[in-house]
Amino acid sequence: MTRRPQQSPVREHPLAARGSGPYGITAGPDGSLWATLVHHGRIARMAPGGPTTLYPLDSATCAPSLITAGPDRAHWFTRSQDDRIGRITTAGRTESFALPTPGARPFGITAGPDGALWFTEMNADRVARITPEGEVTEFPLPTRGGFPSFITSGPDEALYFTLNQANAVGRVTLDGQVALHPLPTGDAGPVGITEGFDGALWFVEIAAGQIGRLTPDGHIREFPLPQRDSRPHAITADPGGGCWFTEWGANRIGHITAEGDTDLFDLPTPSSEPHGITVTADGTVWVALETGGVASLVP
Repeated sequence: MTRRPQQSPVREHPLAARGSGPYGITAGPDGSLWATLVHHGRIARMAPGGPTTLYPLDSATCAPSLITAGPDRAHWFTRSQDDRIGRITTAGRTESFALPTPGARPFGITAGPDGALWFTEMNADRVARITPEGEVTEFPLPTRGGFPSFITSGPDEALYFTLNQANAVGRVTLDGQVALHPLPTGDAGPVGITEGFDGALWFVEIAAGQIGRLTPDGHIREFPLPQRDSRPHAITADPGGGCWFTEWGANRIGHITAEGDTDLFDLPTPSSEPHGITVTADGTVWVALETGGVASLVP
């Protein structure tokens, strides 16, 4: 079942210059929102009820992509164009760490259960971990051209990640053992993935227009979206149940329940290019809009 609101409750907020490319977004331990500006090589901090601060990185073309809160009260992010992992403190101090593999193109990143950050290497068919001190370990995947994308911690002391071109969700243990779960729908193109509050992994299929649910024992269920070309991109768990996701192709924010019912919310500005999504402690949903702003929705 899909319910469409008569009037969108979504608000848009300026963040940076048009075209700066807000892409990844996360809620920080300081109550602020932190976002990557993929086209301008900057990190943005939006304080609650306060100003936005932009922090330039040491390379304007490093393409900061996804960002996550780390175990050290700093934020960690991938730099997909110069093969580095970045770190920024709540005070705005930045540093970065080079990866062992040239051309790896790191993309997804998450805090792991072992006190390290785990990330994907899109062009190298690998997942990797980096300690807060900057020590990197890479783990090869049993794919060629699989394009590992988003990654998240799971409920079983392992990490789960999407393989966009291999049409699968992968699982990697803390010692690097990898298993793959092929998707029922061919060429589905999985991208975003998150651990739900129901103990399952929820992911989006950008090419198939579906939301998927994977249990740790390997059972997959897929939920078709009303608009199959809506290009769902990122997904995050809703503390109240279900998950929130972005529809890049349909210019919307969506919510799906554990039973597969969906609510869809149009963005006020056409072609806003919604990508990353997060939920703050007060329950507000925040979305990075690649055109230059962020959107908020209070359920």
